[in-house]
Amino acid sequence: MYTIGQVAKFLGMSRDTLKFYEEKELVKPEQHIENGYRKYNHFDIYDLTTVNFYREIDIEIKKIQELRKSKSIDGIKSLLEEKEQEVLEEIEYKKLLLKKIRLVKEDCEKVKHFLGIYTIKEMKPLEIKGEIEHFTAYDEYDILKKKNDSLKKAVTLTSLSRIIRFNEEGIIEEKFIIGRKLEHFDKDIEGEILYYPKCIYTVIENGRWSTGGENIDHNVEASLRNIALEKGYELFGLVHINLLLTTYEDGLERVFLEIYAPIK
Repeated sequence: MYTIGQVAKFLGMSRDTLKFYEEKELVKPEQHIENGYRKYNHFDIYDLTTVNFYREIDIEIKKIQELRKSKSIDGIKSLLEEKEQEVLEEIEYKKLLLKKIRLVKEDCEKVKHFLGIYTIKEMKPLEIKGEIEHFTAYDEYDILKKKNDSLKKAVTLTSLSRIIRFNEEGIIEEKFIIGRKLEHFDKDIEGEILYYPKCIYTVIENGRWSTGGENIDHNVEASLRNIALEKGYELFGLVHINLLLTTYEDGLERVFLEIYAPIK
């Protein structure tokens, strides 16, 4: 027979964990009525190593309780297949997360190299997954999340693009879309595809730190017109604006946006 201290030491478990397993009826050591001391026999230790094994592969306590009551070999196999599927889904999520992190690192480089610089660049194909009235229309996001393969909830905003149409008199229309960047065209494409092989491209800064909260649409439009005139480009009267990065200075947000203005 072993004391709780001895078991905790050679199994590498805390006393609290042992007591927790006891409360969940996953182990039932003998307890002396006189002093309350627990004594563990070799069957108890076998129970504990079994519980540890299933916890190490992240099986829930509730599932282990069910297994302890009664579980056939097929039942155990089904439990493991269920956990296997969860792990595979988590791996896919981690792959997407890693991809997103790398894309944001690329966005940091875009800010460094293109802030205030105008150049010609291709706007890669974008599949429209949905449209919302405004980026603050949060109640509309849930529907779009179901159509979007981005990462969980917080990433939806970074998949949002603002599209502005303008003519000689100024802005005539704007909308916000949820888009999916396409690596290649495949059978999974369902929505409309936006693609412009030649655009005036730049990165601009918005946010209260740089603008004091003022609307800069007119300034951006005027700058694009000036560049087009200077270089002899003909604008489509269309601008795509994507959120690249947000940081803070003196408690005020600095928002960096990339601009694609298609030219003929």
